[in-house]
Amino acid sequence: MPSLGELVAPRRMGRDFRWLLASSWTSNVGDGIALAAAPLLIASMTSSPILVAAGAVLQFLPWLIFGLHAGAIADRFDRRRLVMFANAARALVLAGLCAFLFTDTANIWVVLAAAFLYGTAEVFVDTTSSTLLPMLVRPADLGTSNARLQAGYLVANQFAGPPIGAFLFAAGHALPFLVEVVCVLLAVVLISRMARTPVPPRAAAFEKPSPVHTDIAEGVRWMWRNPPVRMLVLIILTFNITWAAPWGVLVLYATEHLHMGAVGYGALTTASAAGGILATLTFGWMERHVSFATLMRVALSLEVLMHLAFALTSVGWVALIIMFVFGTYAFVWGTISTTVRQRLVPHELQGRVASVNMVGVFGGMVIGQALGGVIAQVWGLTAPWWFAFVGAAITLVLVWKPISHIVNAKPVADDDEAQPAKSP
Repeated sequence: MPSLGELVAPRRMGRDFRWLLASSWTSNVGDGIALAAAPLLIASMTSSPILVAAGAVLQFLPWLIFGLHAGAIADRFDRRRLVMFANAARALVLAGLCAFLFTDTANIWVVLAAAFLYGTAEVFVDTTSSTLLPMLVRPADLGTSNARLQAGYLVANQFAGPPIGAFLFAAGHALPFLVEVVCVLLAVVLISRMARTPVPPRAAAFEKPSPVHTDIAEGVRWMWRNPPVRMLVLIILTFNITWAAPWGVLVLYATEHLHMGAVGYGALTTASAAGGILATLTFGWMERHVSFATLMRVALSLEVLMHLAFALTSVGWVALIIMFVFGTYAFVWGTISTTVRQRLVPHELQGRVASVNMVGVFGGMVIGQALGGVIAQVWGLTAPWWFAFVGAAITLVLVWKPISHIVNAKPVADDDEAQPAKSP
């Protein structure tokens, strides 16, 4: 019977993948702690809805400002060292915030500035981390390895981290951020144990390095001229607009329309994470027995039905079931879409194309949340769900056939013959 370690990170994926996985999971514990502690800290300093909302906006703003640059930089330098440096920057920002809190000199502006700086460093961590995996495992193992990384996000970031963060915040406002510093620094140590990752192949060394904006334009052009990757990014952008429209007012929908209260609203997130964990446990079986094209179509079809179900229901326990199903298929979609993109994009462009994808994700969320707020204000709290249902249904019809082309596309430079990762 295989050991737990073999089940979580099979030996065939190599020692470096295990260090990457351990680093990612450790970092996610810290991020999950901040997920609860940061809003609580802001709310303890101000009752202004604008300032409280600003804390959420600062999660997305650095992606829109620095996302494309982060991708270009990830394609220029040693990616392992870049992740280490960016995580060290995150730890430094958190240590500074702790110093303000311990000396009782922190105010809302200090906290918001720290949130922006932390979010900026996180853009470089997340963008660069996504480029490491295709350099460590075979293309055939990308699905399983992405599922393992996503599992850490669900368990550590969504399940374990938030309650720990709330408990630590009650014990002392600085305590959760101090623990997060430890988690982030430990993540640096763990990823430092990886073998040095090669700098992505570039032009001859004697050539003058191109400007960053030239590298960004090269990545955008490559994405746009590659129909499968272009279509995948457009699908993600469109479905994030429709998804974010009702999600921006979910707290009001849960408390005022479903009458679930604050605890019930929190339970919706828990139900979603539980669904994601179920998908984690069954993803390997699904990958072996069901084609990626079928799984993608099922996931997007469930997305359409999810919006319809939320528009029609007024019962809290039904909403919890819907959220459980949402968490299940959202995990499957996220894992597959990431895997397909990583298989199609050359190593030297992974950072730039990933950054375009992430700008599409967060750009869609910003657009969708703005639309959702206006629609709910004018037509009521269920109206954003109807908007999302119609928009997602139309998009699904348009992308139904192209999904096969996306999944069956071959990379420009076939990596199937890549050398296997070394086992410990």
